[in-house]
Amino acid sequence: MRGKGVTPMFKVELEALFNRVGEQLTLDRETSFGETSETGEPLFPNPVHIRGVIRNTAGVVYSDAVIEAELHTVCDRCACDVVRPLNVPFVHTFVPEVQNEDTDDYIVLPDLVLDLDALAEEDVVLNLPSKVLCKDDCKGLCPQCGKNLNDGPCNCTEPVDPRLAGLLELLN
Repeated sequence: MRGKGVTPMFKVELEALFNRVGEQLTLDRETSFGETSETGEPLFPNPVHIRGVIRNTAGVVYSDAVIEAELHTVCDRCACDVVRPLNVPFVHTFVPEVQNEDTDDYIVLPDLVLDLDALAEEDVVLNLPSKVLCKDDCKGLCPQCGKNLNDGPCNCTEPVDPRLAGLLELLN
């Protein structure tokens, strides 16, 4: 979900990189993301780090970096708080124009300016896990009383499938 806060924009002028083969720009940036959970809590309350380089190799400008972030969310089974470190590759090829507009292989920068924060946030959001668990063997919540089963069993009785109720009576 998009947060109410505005993500800072950090524009990187890449004209010098496009004009000089062998030129490179070191990335070491701390930023913040505006993504929020369904409850309005920030998913990334701590600073996000972008580290690596953008370079021109043989006339091709590309980034080779990593985005380090800390995801703050809740477990999808038991709803306890989860903090998960994320290391997302920030690898892109940049071009001033492209002949085939149906390709997603390149980031087109007609003005040779990169909005670094926006692209980094997009990469992180696209790489978020679809399911987050506090631990691999999370037992979740009791569907009857709502107790966190990771803390121990609850006192609820297992519901009997009505199709097998007659069999249960025979066994008792």
